[in-house]
Amino acid sequence: MIATPSDAGIPVSPSLTPTLEAAHMRPQSGPDRKRLFLLSLLAVLVGAIISGVGKVLVLLIHLVTNLSFFGELSVANLNPADNHLGLWVIVVPAIGGLLVGLMARYGVRGIQGHGIPEAMEQVLTNQSRIRPIITILKPLSAAISIGTGGPFGAEGPVIATGGAFASNVGQLLRITHTERKILLAAGATAGMTAVFGTPLAGIFLAIELLLFEFSPRSIIPVALACLTGAAGHHVLFEAGPEFAMPVVAMPSNMALAGYSAIGLVVGLLAVGITKGLHWLEAAFARLPLPWVLHPALGGLAVGVAAYFAPRVLGVGYSNITGLLSGSWPLQAVLLLGVLKLVAWSLSLGSGTSGGTLAPLLTVGAAAGALLGALLMQVWPEAGVVLPLAALVGMSALFAGASRALLTSVIFGIELTGQPFALVALLGACTAAYVVSYFLMDHTIMTENMARRGVHTPYSYEPDALEKLSVGQVLLPGGLTLSADNTLAEVREWLAQQKARKIPTHFIVVDADGRFQGLVSFVEIYAYHPDLLVPLHTIIRQHPTPVLVSDSLRTAVTLMARANVDVLPVVDARNRLLVTGVLSYQEVLAAYRSRLREEETRVASISLKNQGVRILLRGQKLLQVQKFRSR
Repeated sequence: MIATPSDAGIPVSPSLTPTLEAAHMRPQSGPDRKRLFLLSLLAVLVGAIISGVGKVLVLLIHLVTNLSFFGELSVANLNPADNHLGLWVIVVPAIGGLLVGLMARYGVRGIQGHGIPEAMEQVLTNQSRIRPIITILKPLSAAISIGTGGPFGAEGPVIATGGAFASNVGQLLRITHTERKILLAAGATAGMTAVFGTPLAGIFLAIELLLFEFSPRSIIPVALACLTGAAGHHVLFEAGPEFAMPVVAMPSNMALAGYSAIGLVVGLLAVGITKGLHWLEAAFARLPLPWVLHPALGGLAVGVAAYFAPRVLGVGYSNITGLLSGSWPLQAVLLLGVLKLVAWSLSLGSGTSGGTLAPLLTVGAAAGALLGALLMQVWPEAGVVLPLAALVGMSALFAGASRALLTSVIFGIELTGQPFALVALLGACTAAYVVSYFLMDHTIMTENMARRGVHTPYSYEPDALEKLSVGQVLLPGGLTLSADNTLAEVREWLAQQKARKIPTHFIVVDADGRFQGLVSFVEIYAYHPDLLVPLHTIIRQHPTPVLVSDSLRTAVTLMARANVDVLPVVDARNRLLVTGVLSYQEVLAAYRSRLREEETRVASISLKNQGVRILLRGQKLLQVQKFRSR
């Protein structure tokens, strides 16, 4: 008999002893802890270096700022809004934009853009490989752009620089592209943490915008890199929260409703800003001018805005602190918010080197303060306060524009050191996120990638195949071939299987049901001078068997590696004994079944149930009796 149940077979030649021993080998069922340990050490080293790079970038921005607006060769932290250039202030950002355009033209165009989206695209499309020149030109171009008045923060460029540096380190080492992705995320978030001192937000940023996964192999290196960046922040930057603000008390329920309402409105603003920014990018692309001149036009717009509101210049961290204080006149808040938005949108849309985070925080804080003032007028009993309204506004705008919900909430707390703002931030950011989700297909980070056909993951659900075991889908029996049957016998048996589905590979077992290997349909019908040779002599493939307790994900991985459509299922106590045969049809059937379960809408409790009907009728009679007794 050629086809046998999985517990039968014909004795095998003793020459297959090495093959039987090899069958004891098992695939790596869990993470490689040794490589994870080494990757974690590397992430810590990268985090330490990027902390220093972040400090150098900030000092470089100060240097260019002082040269451009004050004519001083200094790295002191001077505010460009305090300049006395008069009308000449219009020219300075335009010169900076022209320099950035030339650097992009004669260097690499990768220096243009926000910072985070570019890192995301390299993760998704280029196996996290970033050109080494970007590690140098990105911070230099950002320092020129911001130092000459560009309305951006340092966090976007340092995220891009940290990711580029970590990617280059990963390209020098013999690591997988997944490990390089983790290292890139570690470098990027360590840079952000070093500048802002926000390690938790850095971890969530990696999960929501860079890694697209949540697993020990990714979280451990990223968390260690962020901790290293936090230590670097404490050593290299000032202590305390980045944006100091008055201490806020736990808001009441009515106040929480008010802050959530602010989040809804700010979510609409996030949608408008996102669509407007990408419309401007498309408009600049249609201009009948060389693209190298576009950043200069954007810089000119910044200069004009700065002439009327000097506070739009530069990183503007002091503006955020002022808005969070709740003490600014509303006219000043409105002017700053509108002109900062206009200057930033035109400048970034022109293709210069900059970021999105600090401008979004500034505009969001201004919007939150204005909406909070409105609520205080129309609903004074709610107890809304301006500092917290500004805080929820700035976090909600980032949540709506980026759809990084958890990052936005934690970011707001870490930046200000206000733990009692947690629930208000959660309500406002969730409201903005909901509005953004229903009104936008893509975010400010992913819109351009989507237009280029790059798909960005939007959910982090467990793999359906990971949740199913081999034993759950394995059908009884299974087709195996005896090891000592001749090729002629096998061909004759196959010729009789007219209506049966025949796999492209066959599992071969000996008389005791022990696994010998796989033979393919092609190998069986290939030319052989002697068709009376036993089947075991043509075995070429020895894929690793699976256990009934293994996940279907493990099984599919083994099938893909061996390029086969069946796998032997072996006994856990004797991993040579074949107890079943798993085919790809069973895997697909299980996957289809899981999809149907997720898509089927059915009520778990039916009112047609007799017991439920009796209960409801009893309640109705009881109500009638009560009515009559009255």
